[in-house]
Amino acid sequence: MRKYQIVLLILGSLVLGLAVLAAVIAGFSEFVFRDDASDDFLVSASVSGFLGGVFLIFGQGARPEINHHGAVGLTAGAWLGIPLLAAIPFLGDAGGLDWTNAVFESVSGITTTGSTVITNLDETAPSILLWRAILQWIGGIGIIGLSIAVLPFLRVGGMQLFHMESSDTSRDRVVAQPGHLAAYIALLYAGLTLLCMIGYAMTGMNGFDALTHAMTTVSTGGYSTYDASMGAFSPDAQWVAIVFMLSGAIPFLAYVRLVSRFNRRNGMFEEVSGFLLIVAGFTLLLIIAEFPDGLGFMQELRQALFSTVSVITTTGYSAGDYQDWGPLAVVSIFILTFLGGCAGSTAGGFKTFRLQIAMKAVARALNRASLPSSVTTERHAGKNLSDEDIASVTLFGGLYVSTFALAAILLAGMGLDFETAITASATALANVGPGLGDIIGPSGNFAALSDAAKWLLCAVMLLGRLEIVVILLLFTPRFWLR
Repeated sequence: MRKYQIVLLILGSLVLGLAVLAAVIAGFSEFVFRDDASDDFLVSASVSGFLGGVFLIFGQGARPEINHHGAVGLTAGAWLGIPLLAAIPFLGDAGGLDWTNAVFESVSGITTTGSTVITNLDETAPSILLWRAILQWIGGIGIIGLSIAVLPFLRVGGMQLFHMESSDTSRDRVVAQPGHLAAYIALLYAGLTLLCMIGYAMTGMNGFDALTHAMTTVSTGGYSTYDASMGAFSPDAQWVAIVFMLSGAIPFLAYVRLVSRFNRRNGMFEEVSGFLLIVAGFTLLLIIAEFPDGLGFMQELRQALFSTVSVITTTGYSAGDYQDWGPLAVVSIFILTFLGGCAGSTAGGFKTFRLQIAMKAVARALNRASLPSSVTTERHAGKNLSDEDIASVTLFGGLYVSTFALAAILLAGMGLDFETAITASATALANVGPGLGDIIGPSGNFAALSDAAKWLLCAVMLLGRLEIVVILLLFTPRFWLR
């Protein structure tokens, strides 16, 4: 039990932090918004504060070290437990949701998926809208920390290639100490959010909308304060969204490298360039799909680029219904749903680096088949790719496809039509938000789905956000017996 005290100590600190945020929103609700939601947030603050205090008491005297088991326990405890506590404000009169819908909204927020069950955002209490945005903002920086500190440590899905702080030599470190790295990333995250907020304000958004959308843009979450999403704002606001959605989907370690003295000619930028090439290619496809509509080139470019970036970064904003552009657009968007952004960013999805490694593995296999005696070494992120790295990515790919297929089959068994079942599974696993079709498409939401379907999608959202393996380890007896 003693080796898990550090887990309780950290979890207690996180839960107490959530309690403080709920208390602050209660104050805004009472004295600024006056939307009668303060009691709901005070209840959330009380429950979270009590549990956080209990965790801290049992975590006293913990050793400042954590092993594999503790890392998995901490990750699972935080990402499974915090959404349940964060759902409490949605249960009151201001939120108007039952327990299933409240948890769905909270899980979708924390995982930065952006799927929603609230049907009238335009009339929803401002404190609830702010709470949704804060959940996504917290989830965004949380996944950056997970991608940098935990997943490489656990060697999940090829993420060991990004274990930047493992070297004992200062030449291989991004910054001198891990604590400095965390501070850099937090400042960069806050700075990008502030810049995004200023950009939105300059396009005519009011302060509240600029703040909430800045938090859900940089976190690539996609929650909006209006049912029309980004379609409620000017084209200039959509250009700002494009810039900062892309910013959120680029590795934050790349930003640290750019502002530090670290060697900028690193393989990490190979992933960034590959990601931007994919964005450019699919934008061209959507421009071709839009061409028969006879729109001006700049309008076609903006709509195509916005839709491409919104989906591939897993933000999920909508500025119109791309399903009206025809089959080419629908198929392109469906493929984009799976791809995702870069490793170490706020974006979800399969990740660009895994696609690149898969292509290099295919090239190596073809080369060996052509010249059996040849010896080739592939590199990624400035490092040689080992057979273990390729096997890890291959395993993750198999798990990813299997999870998608199983969830789609289960959703179809619950009565959902083919298009809804397939795209709901895909968008939940990739943490994108909207799917395709009349029910969960860009113009719809997830309110009409059954409770069973929503609980299943909650599980899939968490699996996608935690890269599947972390959750599976919880149910692997051999892992806990090590």
